[in-house]
Amino acid sequence: MNGELRPARAHLFAFIVAALGALLLVGALVWIMVRVTRPEAVTAARAEERKKALVQTRNEEAQVLNHYDKTGAGGGFVRMKVEDAMKLTVKEYQNPAAARSNLMARADKAGTPPPQAPAPPNPYE
Repeated sequence: MNGELRPARAHLFAFIVAALGALLLVGALVWIMVRVTRPEAVTAARAEERKKALVQTRNEEAQVLNHYDKTGAGGGFVRMKVEDAMKLTVKEYQNPAAARSNLMARADKAGTPPPQAPAPPNPYE
């Protein structure tokens, strides 16, 4: 021989059959997964249900953004309209140092957890 390595025809045929088998196996698995995971068709009833949920969500968002509301359990915080909050921010930032300190104080107050209730007395003491 002249030092050239050539695979035998049987080995080449086995390699081609194995590669085609692997591709067919992957294709079959993909086909099965597509059939198993296919969602249900959207019916008119489901479409109407989704539309009602969207309208309800949009109404709740509009209520939160455009109306005043108390937040928390009495901490003195009020949710404001966005436009009013922007006007108040511009007004407060006429004096930036005071506005920053006021903002930091409000953030600390809002983030502080309420004090814990005292533990009930132990009847065995």
